[in-house]
Amino acid sequence: MKLTSFFQIGLAQVLVIALGCGLLVSSQAWPIVLPQTQPQTLPQTQAVPMSNTRQVELIRLVRQDCGSCHGLTLKGGLGPALLPDSLRDVPVENLLAVILHGRPGTAMPAWKRFLSEEEARWIVAQLQKGFPHEKP
Repeated sequence: MKLTSFFQIGLAQVLVIALGCGLLVSSQAWPIVLPQTQPQTLPQTQAVPMSNTRQVELIRLVRQDCGSCHGLTLKGGLGPALLPDSLRDVPVENLLAVILHGRPGTAMPAWKRFLSEEEARWIVAQLQKGFPHEKP
């Protein structure tokens, strides 16, 4: 007995298999409409004072790592500018989501493995007012 791969069977066989498994429903239930959901917001956390050492590390991270795509002066490059004027109309929660979760399908990675939400909030606040330069 020869086994047929999934890719070798025709549409008719796929439909028969789907019907047999109960994967298709009556035409009255088609198309499926998903309920509208509210966008998820990140939970608010208590502000914990951040050490000067960690702030210096975050400044370096943004200037070097983020700067490799957004430009070392944050005026843009592969990624968009991260200057107060360019971020003025972007909600804080959107900026936090992009920093922590990245942008799928783009070069923007998720930073949640390296940053806490509070650290991401601190970065957003600094970007909105003009990001500090690294101290030598």
